[in-house]
Amino acid sequence: MGQSGGLLEGRGAIVTGASRGIGRAVVEALSLAGASVVVNGRHPEPVEEVVELIQGRGGIAVGAVGSVADFDWTRELVEETEGTLGSVDILINCAGIAEPAGSSILDLSFEDWSELIGVHLTGTFNTCRHVTPRMVERGRGVILNMSSHAYTGRYGGTGYAAGKGGVNSLTFALAAELEEYGIRVNALCPGAKTRLSEGSAYEDHIAQLHARGLLDEVAREASLHPPQAEHVGPMAVFLVSDLAAGISGRLLTARGGYVGLHAGPRESLLAFRDEMQGPWPVEELASELSERFEKAAVAQTRGRER
Repeated sequence: MGQSGGLLEGRGAIVTGASRGIGRAVVEALSLAGASVVVNGRHPEPVEEVVELIQGRGGIAVGAVGSVADFDWTRELVEETEGTLGSVDILINCAGIAEPAGSSILDLSFEDWSELIGVHLTGTFNTCRHVTPRMVERGRGVILNMSSHAYTGRYGGTGYAAGKGGVNSLTFALAAELEEYGIRVNALCPGAKTRLSEGSAYEDHIAQLHARGLLDEVAREASLHPPQAEHVGPMAVFLVSDLAAGISGRLLTARGGYVGLHAGPRESLLAFRDEMQGPWPVEELASELSERFEKAAVAQTRGRER
């Protein structure tokens, strides 16, 4: 993981889900860039391990053990961070949990659904809800929410995909709402090797998705051989630094050396009928849309083959 000098010197940061995997890589990168960091996780031992590592390098780090799904606890997290570090200038939401292996809308329990949405979407809301008023008061701040390509629905599951899709929409809404206050909000789809992307159960899951036609060969191989999590760190540092001034409301990807930009919530014209002509006749509408959808599908396929 490369050094970033003092790019984030003097700034306080909360990184949720920072005790393992992508969150750990991100919080280490922020510390190397000069930020003072709060390392959050649900279990004390891995949190303390990361804190000691950062402190051993001369960085400033404190641990915070708790679940972001708890609204009151996240308020305490923000209050204690402000008291310890002086301010929360950066918030990065990395906390996440895996969906039960092989689950779908056909069998996902309400309890598992609630937990997935609670951590991914409600947890992101909780931290943002408590941090943003303080950022508005100071007239500065940056938020980065970790998303996933699972939001496309191509990687199976129900609650995980819905949670990440919700995070994307929340990101777009916050970016629009907070722009006038000088606060930037983006989302990042990281591609990296973590506890959630290794092991026989994960490999079986990817094989099943490929067999069902949800993943093509390229996506299957990429899923089975993800790069190391440390590659996500530089992108996170860039997005929360002044180098990314003006970048807000965007959904990006960081996977190894690859950086991508998602098209975002946009629509394009499929068909038009003058209202003076009355409502569309269903058969005519079906004919018009079928032709357009066929063309769109061909264009999309060509795009994936590039």
